[in-house]
Amino acid sequence: MGFWQLYVFIKVIENGSFSKAAKACGLSQPTISSHIKQLEQHFSCRLVDRIEKKAVPTKVGKRLYDYAIKLIALREEAEASIRDFQGKMQGKVAIGGSTIPGVYLLPELLADFVNQYPDVRFSLDINGSDTIIGGLIKGDIELAIVGALSHQKSISQQITIKDEMMLVVPVGHKWAAKKKIGFEQLKKEPFIRRESGSGTWKSFQDCLQSAAFATDELNVIAEIRHTRALISGIKKGLGVSVISPIAVSEELEKKELMVLHIDKVDLKRNFYLTWCSNRTLSPIAEALKQFIQEKTAP
Repeated sequence: MGFWQLYVFIKVIENGSFSKAAKACGLSQPTISSHIKQLEQHFSCRLVDRIEKKAVPTKVGKRLYDYAIKLIALREEAEASIRDFQGKMQGKVAIGGSTIPGVYLLPELLADFVNQYPDVRFSLDINGSDTIIGGLIKGDIELAIVGALSHQKSISQQITIKDEMMLVVPVGHKWAAKKKIGFEQLKKEPFIRRESGSGTWKSFQDCLQSAAFATDELNVIAEIRHTRALISGIKKGLGVSVISPIAVSEELEKKELMVLHIDKVDLKRNFYLTWCSNRTLSPIAEALKQFIQEKTAP
């Protein structure tokens, strides 16, 4: 039994598929099957069942999965500890971010971290908050910054950056010269919304609810997943939307877009440094976590 076989086994269980595990490991599906077969021969029992085209662990497989997670984490901790003892911080860490922090905040933080530790490498996954949190739970991502609070018991979060969303309109819009408008006015205007898994959309829903309003009252004409496409839609006159001014800083500077408040609606929200509390962070991820906490401290 080797560490690589255990790693492959973990990916099969977490992906629920031999083919998906093959993609995650960069191997062929027959090679994945061979590794699982070798593990089953080592333990003289079946570890994975195929039920309705899905790979699921047997009872013994579930027990091995728990130990495999610990063994892989312990190996990574040992390697990092030795490098640290030798005065080195090197290796790769998987980071995640919802759209605003992933595109506009994390790159600068990671660049500063790499300046301090030049042998560290990153993979950065940018997606909706729900997807990123799912990646943390699965172990595909170690650390993330997202715009939504999670109710998952295994997820730990800490406020890292404060933000205030604004209503964004094109420069020629009838509200462009205003500082605020009422929700009754907004309800009649074509509105572009983000997808349901978006932290921005969840935060906007919560803010409206606190003011006794609801997103269901809006005249939603489009749902756009990507922030840049949403911004383009606003500029082209498709509709207005509520997003972070961070995302439109260039457009605001060029006076292509304007921002205003919604009367009686507090659109302040937070971005959260997020990790899975029942998984041990690698030394690199732990160092990055402390670095971000220090960098973003008030």
